[in-house]
Amino acid sequence: MADAERGNQSHVTEFILRGFHIPYPFRMGPFVLVLLTYLTTVLGNTLIIVAVLVDRGLHTPMYFFLGNLSCLEIWYTSNLVPRMLQGLLAEKGVVISFGGCIAQLYIFGSQAATEILLLTVMAYDRYLAICHPLRYTALMNGRVCVELASCSWLGGFLFNPIIMAWIYRLRFCGPNEIDHFFCDFLPLVTLSCSDTRLITLAAFLLSSTATLIPFLLTLTSYALILAAIVKNPSRAGRRKAFSTCTSHLIVVSTFYGALAIVYMVPTVSTAVNLNKVFSLLYSLVTPLLNPLIYALRNKDVNEALRTMAARLVGSRRRGRGKEKAGI
Repeated sequence: MADAERGNQSHVTEFILRGFHIPYPFRMGPFVLVLLTYLTTVLGNTLIIVAVLVDRGLHTPMYFFLGNLSCLEIWYTSNLVPRMLQGLLAEKGVVISFGGCIAQLYIFGSQAATEILLLTVMAYDRYLAICHPLRYTALMNGRVCVELASCSWLGGFLFNPIIMAWIYRLRFCGPNEIDHFFCDFLPLVTLSCSDTRLITLAAFLLSSTATLIPFLLTLTSYALILAAIVKNPSRAGRRKAFSTCTSHLIVVSTFYGALAIVYMVPTVSTAVNLNKVFSLLYSLVTPLLNPLIYALRNKDVNEALRTMAARLVGSRRRGRGKEKAGI
């Protein structure tokens, strides 16, 4: 009955994702670049998850939240990049069903909201560790870590179901070509033949609130951290605290910066193409930065990865030795 109701409300049953306006003969280079970036992102974040699970030295709140972030980044980029790759190979765009488009938009919005909350929690964790080191273990115990991570995931996915239900009831009479590489809110809603002023305002207010409040909390956490670092009389202590937070700040700045640019620039034709480029920052670059920054700049993660590699090489050598002895 729901399908019949949708059919009465809309003539459009599928959309075409136009993707990037790159001449077809020149798409192989971007395709290979995006594919390699995607594979590196998945591999790097998977290594971080395995290291956090296996190495006892990483069984701390900071790495627990980092493991959650890595898990989210794999899912986040996997929701968007495969269709982007498909679009680079398809000469006339990628066909996606109406339901598939709504589902992709819902997952994307929920993942973005979850990442915002996780980054806020990670900032709060660093604030407690640096500003209240003596009470840190008691304040950020295992139960609190699980509750904060669970609230981040649950809050992220309860963020926009009302907006998604509202979009589902809009009328789409054609055209059905979305000028983007995924089903984003504005490119989709602008195709509707219904009055979309109210839903656009509601979505803007909801997303602004859900972004601004965590951003201010994150900013406050790092302002207090900076004040504590400046007051630290030990140069080594200041260096260690600053190094710990720098990697997180890079990820936070890139993510929030990309969101601000994409959703605050005017939606004129030239800005639409610019938005696609900046959309790559939070859909492709930020998930890649997570393993690169945390693995390359973090001694604990580096050591855990080296230990895992040494164990893997050692187990293979022992296996070959047993095979030779058997022969």
